[in-house]
Amino acid sequence: MLDNPLQRWIQGLRGKKGRVPVLVKELGERDRRRILRHLLALDSGDRLLRFGSMIPDEGITAYVGKIDFARDIVFGVVNNVFQLVGVGHLAFAPSEGKKTDKEQIAEFGVSVSASARGQGVGTRLFQRAAIHCRNSDVDTLYMQCLTSNQTMMHIAKKAGMRIKREYGEADAHLELPPPSPGSVMAEALEEQFAVIDYTVKANARAAAKFFTLKKR
Repeated sequence: MLDNPLQRWIQGLRGKKGRVPVLVKELGERDRRRILRHLLALDSGDRLLRFGSMIPDEGITAYVGKIDFARDIVFGVVNNVFQLVGVGHLAFAPSEGKKTDKEQIAEFGVSVSASARGQGVGTRLFQRAAIHCRNSDVDTLYMQCLTSNQTMMHIAKKAGMRIKREYGEADAHLELPPPSPGSVMAEALEEQFAVIDYTVKANARAAAKFFTLKKR
């Protein structure tokens, strides 16, 4: 998945026939409420797959409130009506006790709205997280999920992650190569395209609200 990153990004941008390309943007503080709405809209089954437990609304609200955008990285995918349909949280932690000589490791969690399933959103979020780790001198990416989460298990296997199963949970990790000019360029281009896409959709949403209010 990580060989020839620039070429693979270009292929991903084209998208599959009949499918709109999935652009992944880094999110920030101003997106916190959108992230919360996205996660609260997940049903009980999706919450179980995302968090590993039946987390209530209060737990999700607390989780989103504690996201530190200065430390962790959150990626998102917005649809045509400027709603988040995919969110990936890349959290960093000290590498103590892990088989790496780097200072940090990363762990990734992802959620995709039911309306966006089967469009490659989860895969693109994972790819963006992996290439960001690679460019940030992090060589080990972990992903923990229930073994019943077939989508994430498929993404993990496709990425070549080493998977360890225990008590219904899967602990997978991916060893990443060092950054390259191609990986740096691929991430920079991804963000630029995603920012343009995000801005256009945000402006279209604002215009639609303005004209709706004007008609009343």
